[in-house]
Amino acid sequence: MIDEIYKETKARMEKTVAAIKQELAKIRTGRAHTSLMDHIKVSYYGSEVPLSQVANVNVEDSRTLAVVPWEKNMVPVIEKAIMESDLGINPMTAGTVIRVPLPSLTEERRKELVKVAKHEAEQGRIAIRNIRREANAELKEALKEKMISEDDERKAEEKIQQLTDQYIKKIDQLLEEKEQDLLAI
Repeated sequence: MIDEIYKETKARMEKTVAAIKQELAKIRTGRAHTSLMDHIKVSYYGSEVPLSQVANVNVEDSRTLAVVPWEKNMVPVIEKAIMESDLGINPMTAGTVIRVPLPSLTEERRKELVKVAKHEAEQGRIAIRNIRREANAELKEALKEKMISEDDERKAEEKIQQLTDQYIKKIDQLLEEKEQDLLAI
């Protein structure tokens, strides 16, 4: 019973950290990276699909991404989707290749991005604490139904607290790495 709760809690915390890692990867540093385009959706024959399903996205150089659609008629659609995205970038089309130049980051913009990263990390910490709260509630329920003893419950709560501390530390470490990445010129 306790082992099941522990394993489930650990798996959920692991997923939370993975989600935070993904969110932080979306925050743009000074370098071009294909993951910047991961969240862009494109209208393809009436349905919204991720950009990666209709085109190849490659890093051309440190400040430029190249998007090569698989179909010629998708060029204007992809170009429009990139312009309307929250990235604030303007693509340039040359035949069937869409080049996406990334402007260099100003000091002010870097600080804004650090704030965004801190917000994402805080959301992750909140999610981890919510998972801990739910696990402790399950333990209390098991105690109430006389499935575990009070001592077992206390030990399990301590174990889950250690797990919580461990995953919050992982999130803090991810944030620290992202901050250094953003503030490096």
